[in-house]
Amino acid sequence: MGLADQPGFGRYHAVLSEARWDGRALAYKLLRHLLDRLLPAGEVVIVPDDSIERRWGPHIRDRGIYRDPVRSSHGFFVKTAGLRWLSLAVVLPIPWARRRWALPFLTILAPSQRANAARGRRHKPLTRWAIQAILQIRRWLPGRAITIVGDSSFASLELIAAVRRYVRLITRLRLDANLFAPAPPRRPGQRGPKACKGQRLAKLTAVLANPATRWTRVWVSEWYGDEGRILEIVSGTAVWYHAGLAPAPIRWVLVRDPAGRREPQAFLSTELDDKPEAILGRFVWRWRIETTFQEVRRHLGVETQRQWSDLAIRRTTPALLGLFSLVTLWAGELMGDGATAPHPRTAAWYAKPLPTFSDAIAVVRRAFWCPAELSMSRPGSATVEIPITLLRRLIDTVAYAA
Repeated sequence: MGLADQPGFGRYHAVLSEARWDGRALAYKLLRHLLDRLLPAGEVVIVPDDSIERRWGPHIRDRGIYRDPVRSSHGFFVKTAGLRWLSLAVVLPIPWARRRWALPFLTILAPSQRANAARGRRHKPLTRWAIQAILQIRRWLPGRAITIVGDSSFASLELIAAVRRYVRLITRLRLDANLFAPAPPRRPGQRGPKACKGQRLAKLTAVLANPATRWTRVWVSEWYGDEGRILEIVSGTAVWYHAGLAPAPIRWVLVRDPAGRREPQAFLSTELDDKPEAILGRFVWRWRIETTFQEVRRHLGVETQRQWSDLAIRRTTPALLGLFSLVTLWAGELMGDGATAPHPRTAAWYAKPLPTFSDAIAVVRRAFWCPAELSMSRPGSATVEIPITLLRRLIDTVAYAA
């Protein structure tokens, strides 16, 4: 803007630390704008996921100590200090990218239990934050079918009981989950409380090891690494039950890789009539949000902020994640549909057949920094420079008024 040397320019940062604006209202407007532009009708697939923003410092009061999901593995545990965010992204088709992307619109800070105890506040687990966010989305989109696709962090009976009347939930399922048959109907004159479950069923680990299990082969076009692969699946319906929690009727899908490259996995859907192929297809879309987290760290400066104000900390990361969605929309306006989109820039050692976010942000930056549209006056000069397009508009306005 050419104002870096002007007195008081640092007040620009007060828009994050002091200005009054509602982030939830902006999230609603962003979600509606994304759907109006890219998916005016049909099913809306929402992907919630939590991420750790690595931050240190005594002034960052909401940080905690968490397991680092990037550096940890099944046999190696790594802890990290930072802020825990719950991000919700809508999975939408991007014409110029010729694939679906996860576009964030709502990001919530989930303070650690230690931080809440230090402030005298009651701790709210991640599952409670997810329930509140999902019900808020249901109120925002009253006439749309909503599917929530989450990983194992959201495989919770409490979450299923709270949201299943409003949305369809697809998530992972533990192989050792307690599954039962549906409760038998009550006999005439039967006394006592109504049964909530029937006979215990075999665990999925037993189904996996049983040689009599009848597997069905299916082709999944996008598996790990966007590779198409043949998988073997078996599916059924059951009641997932744990003592003290409401039972949940589910459709489960057990998946194994005939090539043996991946460990067997299980998934569930709260809609009993869902086809297993549809459940796998929706869950594959969930991995798009991992790419989104990687791109915002690489190109938009997430984890490089240095604010100390509590309000600025709560606002900056959601704003940067929302900027990812806006840049994607702006790039679509500049590049057009998939048929006219330019080829991505590649290198001799890196073949990239489809555009990525780096191409999108490059197109947007070129539009913002074009000399014909953006001009800056020289510091301390007695003249003011303006773009030629603005000058022509002023001349036309003066001529029309005359």
